[in-house]
Amino acid sequence: MNDSSTSEGLLTVLRGLVRELSPGDRLPSSRELIDRHRVGPGTVSRAIAQLTAEGVVVTRPGSGTYVAPRARRTDAVIDTGWQTVALADRSVDAQSLADSAAPDGAIRLDGGYLHRSLQPTRALTAALARAARRPDAWDRAPAVGLSSLRTVFATLADADVRADDVLITAGGQSGLSIAFRAIAAPGSPVLVESPSYPGALAAARAAGLSPVPVPIDEYGVRPDLLAEAFARSGSRVFYCQPTYQNPTGTVLSDERRQQVLAVARAAGAFVIEDDFARFLHHGGVVPRPLLSADRDGTVVYLTSLTKPAAPSLRIGALIARGPVLERLRAIRQVDDFFVARPLQEAALELLSSPSWDRHLRGLAVALRERCGALVNALPAGWEVEQVPAGGLHLWVRLPAGADDAAAAAEARQAGVIVSPGGRFFATEKPAAWLRLSFAATADVADLAVAAGRLR
Repeated sequence: MNDSSTSEGLLTVLRGLVRELSPGDRLPSSRELIDRHRVGPGTVSRAIAQLTAEGVVVTRPGSGTYVAPRARRTDAVIDTGWQTVALADRSVDAQSLADSAAPDGAIRLDGGYLHRSLQPTRALTAALARAARRPDAWDRAPAVGLSSLRTVFATLADADVRADDVLITAGGQSGLSIAFRAIAAPGSPVLVESPSYPGALAAARAAGLSPVPVPIDEYGVRPDLLAEAFARSGSRVFYCQPTYQNPTGTVLSDERRQQVLAVARAAGAFVIEDDFARFLHHGGVVPRPLLSADRDGTVVYLTSLTKPAAPSLRIGALIARGPVLERLRAIRQVDDFFVARPLQEAALELLSSPSWDRHLRGLAVALRERCGALVNALPAGWEVEQVPAGGLHLWVRLPAGADDAAAAAEARQAGVIVSPGGRFFATEKPAAWLRLSFAATADVADLAVAAGRLR
């Protein structure tokens, strides 16, 4: 039994004991708990600390641990109907981002993060431990982020930018929210690829913006349709993922990269480049970002360590030049002052360690293997138009007449959780699609089992 399950087991026992005792009654001593339940002192200390934090027990040094006074409980129902009027029409739809509970034994192909088996857990633990030992680890961090970490992100961007152009954010989603609010006024349109990342659609709508879809093909967004969308909508911002796009895995072609920048410049518009998958390649050469060809501050660049490392490493970066950077900085500071320094220090330790490069090399091999395994195991009639060279997902077209929502529900009944394609479109969907993650399972064997259930 691991430490986590041992602690949970002791907590369950102690909670049951507290329910049987009266307020003021004394719990068994730590030594008695150790002997009775055959656990270590650390397990007992953690359990007592957890119950103390919950207000269930109180500890008296030199005396023992006692049941705390019962908290008053009420079953009265309060009337909150008035809030509907007070809140007005500013609802935030986060349903497309929520993780639904999976039935026992289900295999998740709907995740947006690496499975724990693919994360650099040891390197992360070591980095966080080194960061915590710094004498200034708990000091306030600069609002724009640690200078040394900004320097690293400027280097990783593979473009002619400086540390002063970098703003540290609490992950990619936070960066998206900041960028949309900084660039576009509420009520204005924002152009997005179609299909697009649901988190971007949700962030844009939460900022009061109206997503306007621009179709993509196997070479990325179509510049002719992008120019038409700018002209028709009057939008001043285009959000895109040029490299290993989510959900399709598409890479914007070199020719179109230049055209997209030219179209945006002609429209006097910004391009928000979400480079979330730069570290998620499957081997080979990764295209340089749009930022590398930007000479007049058109591109606002966003990247993050969350996808290639772990969900809770909420560290990202925005890179911009000109007045827009000051707007980004102001919103970043107003939101929550600064990103927690220990997390920034841990990110810096991780990126500066040789283990980071080793992790990325191993990750590329693992993702390529998983992607190929899932492609080869898909049911007949499920079409992958483009096998991605990077990223975490397959974009699968279902047979004509199929319904993606119904297919996802049926897959769930079979013990496989998938993402229906409708949530990736800002407006109507042109066909039935599913997004399948090949990075959210423990190993390749689970992918084979999942594909078997889908068949």
